[in-house]
Amino acid sequence: VKFTLSFSKSVKMATKEQTGSSQWEKQVDQFVIDLKRRHTIGSFNAAKHTAELLRTIVSSAKWYTAKSLMDILISVGKRLTAAQPLEFTTGNIVRRVLHIVREEYLTIRREQMSKMAEIGLKYGSSANSLAASARLSASSNLSASARLDRAPSMYSVLGEEQNENFTEPIRELKAAVIEVINELLEEIKSLHKNVADQAIEHIHSNEVIMTFGRSRTVFEFLKAAARKRRFDVIVAESGPSLDGHQQAAELSEAGISTTLITDASIFAMMARVNKVIIPTHAVMANGGLVAPTGTHMLAVAAKHHSVPLMVCTGLYKLCPLYPYDQDTFNDFFAPSAVIRFEDADAVHGVQIDCPAFDYIPPELVHLFVTNIGGHN
Repeated sequence: VKFTLSFSKSVKMATKEQTGSSQWEKQVDQFVIDLKRRHTIGSFNAAKHTAELLRTIVSSAKWYTAKSLMDILISVGKRLTAAQPLEFTTGNIVRRVLHIVREEYLTIRREQMSKMAEIGLKYGSSANSLAASARLSASSNLSASARLDRAPSMYSVLGEEQNENFTEPIRELKAAVIEVINELLEEIKSLHKNVADQAIEHIHSNEVIMTFGRSRTVFEFLKAAARKRRFDVIVAESGPSLDGHQQAAELSEAGISTTLITDASIFAMMARVNKVIIPTHAVMANGGLVAPTGTHMLAVAAKHHSVPLMVCTGLYKLCPLYPYDQDTFNDFFAPSAVIRFEDADAVHGVQIDCPAFDYIPPELVHLFVTNIGGHN
């Protein structure tokens, strides 16, 4: 009877573990499908969903050491990146969580070694060898932490394994990692408010501001400034998507004096503009931007007229990749965004390109306004 009960209990525990494992794996599969089919729209949603998924993996996956957890996260990160290579925020969040795992592991290990050293000193010579071993292990962990600081995790966590030893089982690691991931999620969710709180420092009364397309971050930034400042906004419509139409309507409803112009009018209107504020899809390692198509034209016009260009963005868009030209990190939409299918015969033999992004070199950008402050 005891054997039967023990066997039944083992089967139930195994079934429960398998169900939990299959549950997060199903969530990963579904998110991969959403990324491939572009059902997850916008960097903000992609970053938030990625962080929530990784929190579920840390909580539900079967792992015993930091290394086994990092192996799982790296595998998931590679799948997400392969599903949508140009959605940089998924890879950025995976790198951030991997950095969290390593930092929490080293922090807990240092605390454990310090306690062991204190116990050795407290009980005298009988534990001298234990104290010496603890101090040696603590110093090795400190040096490992220093190496981590010198080599930022963003550049290598999806690549080869690190030299540090993360194979020591630590019971408190799961709770610590989940707590920091929750803080990361709060940082992402409060992004728009934190950026908007800085609006008064950058926008002054009676200024004329030009923006491009539609962005919730830019909208909240301008809306916050409008509570204490009176200024005018010029919105370029951002063809072929024409997202600027909705942005102009939302700004007007917020009580901001708004003018909508075509993209072809940007250069002509730039002479009367005091400041350009734009969103971005990603901030590359050299400080350049991958931004919606048409933004490069706006940036060049601003430089020609000596108008400062500001970028409102969150830190989760910082990417460790280096761009080389306009085509390195770009995608193309269907030609139907430019010409109707019924009119295809009129342009027979003509190649119609509809790029999704522009690359803006760093020399065209003057200031980044992020959720932790402004950066030149």
